[in-house]
Amino acid sequence: MKAQHTFKTLRLVGLGHDFGATHAFANVSLDIKRGEFLALLGPSGSGKSTLLNCLAGLITPSAGTLWLDDIRLDDMPVEQRGFGMIFQNYALFPHMSVRDNIGFGLKMRKLPQNECEHRIENALRMVRLEAHADKMPHQLSGGQQQRVGIARAIVIEPSLVLMDEPLSNLDAQLRLEMRHEIREIHDRLGCTTIYVTHDLDEAISLADRIAILRHGSIQHIGTPAELYEKPLTADLAQFMGFRNHLSGQMQTNASVIAGDRVTFTLDDSTLEGVMMDPITDGPVAVLIRPQDLKPAASMTGINITIETMEYRGDHFSGSGQTANGKRLYFTSPNPHTIGSALRLSADPAKVLVYHARPHQTQS
Repeated sequence: MKAQHTFKTLRLVGLGHDFGATHAFANVSLDIKRGEFLALLGPSGSGKSTLLNCLAGLITPSAGTLWLDDIRLDDMPVEQRGFGMIFQNYALFPHMSVRDNIGFGLKMRKLPQNECEHRIENALRMVRLEAHADKMPHQLSGGQQQRVGIARAIVIEPSLVLMDEPLSNLDAQLRLEMRHEIREIHDRLGCTTIYVTHDLDEAISLADRIAILRHGSIQHIGTPAELYEKPLTADLAQFMGFRNHLSGQMQTNASVIAGDRVTFTLDDSTLEGVMMDPITDGPVAVLIRPQDLKPAASMTGINITIETMEYRGDHFSGSGQTANGKRLYFTSPNPHTIGSALRLSADPAKVLVYHARPHQTQS
């Protein structure tokens, strides 16, 4: 099974949508290439599902245009777009069997019976539901129901598949399994996929590129490695899992460029990190992921008083406060006593340093 209808580029040009006086999103411009897996990542209320529904044709955008190569889509009826849609809540017809749910879109397109049967069998094999073809949705597990939703979307052989948080109703183990299957199906179909999620791990593991939608606009876009390893701003770094956010002071009067190793002070501590912005001296925002902040083997580091310790199987996860009351999160191979003192440090390559904006200078 392969996507029948191909295109070079899906273009969003100044797209926006309002619900009365409420702006869901505004001025979204984005090019998505054929065959790409793009994740729309953002917190609840950021407008990502509304944007996906505009692409599907379920909502008419308030502003901007939508193009598939030179074909304008934003004023095209949903049934003419030929896109596959996979919903968070499965959206299966409860009175129809698995087979009939999968074939519903083909029936609406009035394809020949033998072609419908052939496509349905192919879709059943792709999602490994051959043995469940005649069951009703209530007889299936959550993971199996979502597989039916995927099969129903891909059986029409769409050029574009739209997924709206399809794994959010599944348990942790099923999410991991389905994540692998979704990417595998995308690769086998050769289609383009736009995947809405609030889960950072999902976006990183699935996507070729991630577009971060926050406060109603796309704030950053890049490959998972670019966004995860070298976020452009301190705000993005926090969103990408750099949970420890500290205020420091540069210890140099010389100009530095992005990528330089720098030394800075944090209260009574001195640390090294990688400069992400050009800066000479002054206040900096320092960000470190919890998994990179560990008990120090040397005399340099940050002193804390331990407040919590949690067993995580192969490691311990803890938190503690600095002398000025800043809470830090860290990991350790061994447990530590609540209330005891501990010195923490991190590999300088994992410590990101940004020029502090006015709202970032508070510890």
